[in-house]
Amino acid sequence: MTKIRETMTTPPFKRILLKLSGEVLMGEGGLAISPEITARVAQEIADVRAKGYELCVVVGGGNIFRGLSAAAKGIERATADYMGMLATVMNALAVQNALEQIGVDTRVQSAIPMASVCEPFIRRRAERHLEKGRVVIFAAGVGSPFFTTDSGAALRAAEMKCDALFKGTSVDGVYDADPKKVPTATRYETVSYSKVLSDDLKVMDASAIALCRDNNIPIVVFNIRQHGNFGAVLAGEGVSTIVQNQGA
Repeated sequence: MTKIRETMTTPPFKRILLKLSGEVLMGEGGLAISPEITARVAQEIADVRAKGYELCVVVGGGNIFRGLSAAAKGIERATADYMGMLATVMNALAVQNALEQIGVDTRVQSAIPMASVCEPFIRRRAERHLEKGRVVIFAAGVGSPFFTTDSGAALRAAEMKCDALFKGTSVDGVYDADPKKVPTATRYETVSYSKVLSDDLKVMDASAIALCRDNNIPIVVFNIRQHGNFGAVLAGEGVSTIVQNQGA
């Protein structure tokens, strides 16, 4: 089997939730948050926002602290997850700073209230921010342990009535095997939620996939590390995979 490399036409979207892993912000030598890389990611977001899209963002915390890994090493799971949530707040503030340095009005809302640092998550307030053209960054996942930031992204996408959830990763879509380990892996142009779940394709965790499926929110998986790719995929010129209901 050969890899599918053609570009594809992405359906028109207006309001988008961008899910980024914390590792996207990492620099060389183990630097948890690279100012240079964070600035590049912020510019990608700014370029898309300038085209008229309404954007909200969820950033993971794995570059700083990963709750599940820490729990496996002996930290009580709920405590570890709360620590991971705090890591996502740090990443959200870093992205906010990078966006505001290039003139993009941004708000951070946390599922764990911390009034001295950012706003609490209030859905109607977040909607108002989007309507005013601000980028809204959601931090601290769902605010409860035992849920990943993927689930938090799916939940916020549903609450904000987003047209799609864009998952920025280090690969250019969803494959039938790990393309970093299997050179002959095939990339899907489109794939159903059911196949992702049944074949355990590792797009997002199962609860996030199910939530998107139940709310008919397409998941667009693309390579955020490639410069300009976010805007290219939205324009139908980049390479990505769309996870959606069969027949959509």
